[in-house]
Amino acid sequence: MNKIRIGIIGVGIIGKVHLDYYAKIEGAEVVAAADLNEAELQSVAEKYHIPHTYTRFQDLLQRDDIDAVDVCLHNNAHAPVTIEALKAGKHVYCEKPIAGSYIDGKSMVDAARQYGRKLHIQLSHLYAKETLAAKTLIEAGKLGKLYHARSTGYRRRGRPYVDGYGTQFFTRKESAGGGALFDMGVYHISQLLYLLGNREVKTITGSTYQEMEIDERRKNISQFDVEELGVGFVRFKDGLTLDIIESWAVHLNDFEGSSIIGSEGGIRLPGYAHGKPTPMTYHTNMCDMEMDSTFNLDAMSYRWHNLRDNMDAYDSSQHHWIAALQGRVELLPTADIALQTMLISEGIYISQRLGREVTADEVVSLSQSLALQLT
Repeated sequence: MNKIRIGIIGVGIIGKVHLDYYAKIEGAEVVAAADLNEAELQSVAEKYHIPHTYTRFQDLLQRDDIDAVDVCLHNNAHAPVTIEALKAGKHVYCEKPIAGSYIDGKSMVDAARQYGRKLHIQLSHLYAKETLAAKTLIEAGKLGKLYHARSTGYRRRGRPYVDGYGTQFFTRKESAGGGALFDMGVYHISQLLYLLGNREVKTITGSTYQEMEIDERRKNISQFDVEELGVGFVRFKDGLTLDIIESWAVHLNDFEGSSIIGSEGGIRLPGYAHGKPTPMTYHTNMCDMEMDSTFNLDAMSYRWHNLRDNMDAYDSSQHHWIAALQGRVELLPTADIALQTMLISEGIYISQRLGREVTADEVVSLSQSLALQLT
């Protein structure tokens, strides 16, 4: 397999996670890194054996020996850096969400098509064992006609920075664009959109909240101005519906996992109950009896990895990206799925602001760029 040479832009918390993945992939070679924090940049370069470093990402993009760049910056920096990289002829892998607003995400997708480069968004739940299993069941018709889905995400008290972890930039609209929906909801909503076939959205309604007690000192430092809880309801043009609840902080115990129901069966994805993880389950009627079942996903993965070609391409988002650049598999439409996820999330914000249901066309027309001006 040919080596894919990568430049990484941003070596903070997320950048290090990406580097850990690349270190496990034989076909990946990180040859350059860029970050404004020169001391941290040099420390990371030494740890991961990255030979070339830059404090200006534009200088990294001038290298002609890089196949792709990996953008690991805050949400509102995604669009300007990604578009510059695409213009420079690089394929781009970008951290989630695709951007801080729909219009910025759309500019990235349009630029990838304009410059004929691949654009991949980090949607890690698409490569989970349960996602592979659920997609197989759906495509085999085991759920029949799909008609409703539920997206759930839960933290009891897990707001970035104000609850004790992460940086304050996750909680500011000027850098992150949104809160729980952008940080966590992107995983769960995109997972369901993928399983449902990324259908076309008709209307969106929803509300967001920031109501729980908060450490005042950290709130003042962080300038916390995004939601800790988001809820929504989506109607698709073919009649299928989706409801959403995503929590950074809530006075409730665990949520059930996300679910999809159809005329012949239903799937519940893993979640938590009484503080313990729950498995993926399948529900149907057999011989006039209700049946609830589970799957041995570890055995599935072992068998498929031994019997099917290129199954390693679905071990993680990074594995998939490298395999797609090597031409071993077709890149999943993660950019289109991420953009549809952004349409839904921003639709909830706009619905909250206007106090009513909004159409997909309204979201597109009302979306405003939050992209940072980078020098």
